[in-house]
Amino acid sequence: QIKREKPENIPDLKYLVKEKFTALESKNSDSDLQRNEKYIYFKDQLKEMRKQYNGNEAIEEIDEDIAVTQSQMNFICPITQVEMKRPVRNKVCGHIYEEDAILKIIQTRKQQKKKVRCPKIGCSHADVKESDLVPDEALKRAIDSQNKQ
Repeated sequence: QIKREKPENIPDLKYLVKEKFTALESKNSDSDLQRNEKYIYFKDQLKEMRKQYNGNEAIEEIDEDIAVTQSQMNFICPITQVEMKRPVRNKVCGHIYEEDAILKIIQTRKQQKKKVRCPKIGCSHADVKESDLVPDEALKRAIDSQNKQ
């Protein structure tokens, strides 16, 4: 349709796609989902997993593993991708970085007369300043105690 039309007459594509999607969506029903083989397979897998872990101990172990992995992940600097030695927390957005790495970025961008975006993926804070950074002593102690073990 678009190829046949003149450039001035191009239809609202967003609207056409939304209209088509709504029409297709209205054809779907819960009974279709109940018969869908991928959905059935997924439900069966969940039932199997429940049978395997039908004790709280197994689930607690998994939670503990997740907690340990999560805490180790929090030791990694989003800039250097290595474990932090001197973590600093940004007072504005709360993200943590290796002190030397963030200071180096701030200095470089200052020389270029540009602002520093928070290097944590997905953060919208667009003006990180050296005055926003405070040492994160609690995290430093956690990293140190993890390394002693």
